Amino acid sequence: MKNNFLNKLNNRKFNGTFRKLDVFENGIDFFSNDYLGFANKSSSIDLSGATGSRLLSGNSNNAAVAEKKIAKFYSSESSLIYTSGYTLNVGLISCLASRHDLILYDENVHASIRDGIRLSKAQSFSFKHNNISDLERQLISNTKSNVFVLIESLYSMTGKFSDLISICELCEKYNAYLIVDEAHSIGAFGDNGKGLCYKYNIHNRVFARVVTFGKAYGLMGAAVLSSEVMIDYLINFSRSFIYTTAMPPSIYKQIEVNVCDSKINELIDRLQLNLKYFRDHFNHDSIISELNSPIQIIQIGDNKKTLSLSNQIFNKGIINKPIFYPTVPKNEECLRLCFHSFNEFSEIDLLIESLKNIND
Repeated sequence: MKNNFLNKLNNRKFNGTFRKLDVFENGIDFFSNDYLGFANKSSSIDLSGATGSRLLSGNSNNAAVAEKKIAKFYSSESSLIYTSGYTLNVGLISCLASRHDLILYDENVHASIRDGIRLSKAQSFSFKHNNISDLERQLISNTKSNVFVLIESLYSMTGKFSDLISICELCEKYNAYLIVDEAHSIGAFGDNGKGLCYKYNIHNRVFARVVTFGKAYGLMGAAVLSSEVMIDYLINFSRSFIYTTAMPPSIYKQIEVNVCDSKINELIDRLQLNLKYFRDHFNHDSIISELNSPIQIIQIGDNKKTLSLSNQIFNKGIINKPIFYPTVPKNEECLRLCFHSFNEFSEIDLLIESLKNIND
């Protein structure tokens, strides 16, 4: 068994895809998901212990109040907070769909969604990335009783947006349940950061929205936004909620504070200004992302070349992270750059200068 582990690890090292934990204490941040800079915002969080799961001793007034205020803020009937986006997606999907149901999912959805699908035991098929026609083709041929369509509003490994309105209309046409993961758009898009479903006024037509607090909001945790019946169902049947220790009460309070921060629109404007500056001054065929996405993907398609470009940028003092297979498909290896409201134009200039030899 030990040799099997070592062989797999050595194979990763040989292919240049070996993962390891790094600590970056100094440098210019173009790699974190802290889009609005909340993670570096000073606060006086009292980290008293949670003591247990929410169904035992871990529930608190802070948690209950936060869920009510979050639901109201995002114009949802109810909400339920999990400890992370991963545990949420796994727990949500695995308890909703059974072997009698069908799940259709975008081929680029996050690993947490894929793991939830596996645990659900439902029949599942992917559709081509952001391809409405392929999704409709599969909806037409469905013979299952319940159909769930799983997408992200902004995809973290392409920097591309979903056509939310068209997909929502398709789901209504074929009586499918639409679940939208807004992990990378919540806080960064829409009035006061309410996300893309809210921006396009489909939030009340979606079966469930997933919002996370560890990215634009700079904290931890995630929430399901859905009906009261749906939330009661999750409390009773979602294993990753039931059997997980709650977060400290102060975290729930801080989530509420960050979500409702009065400066979010100002920070979003600053983020978009930085993105416009970057794309106005750097326009290369290798960029596959949308102009206004805080995630800018430079697709290289080769492990060694991707690593070389990443090191070249890192040597200029810019923290970045190359993305290799299996995180992305083979031949889609890339440099993933994340922009923030706090980045200065001078830092973006340095990044652009570091990318000038991208074709070498």
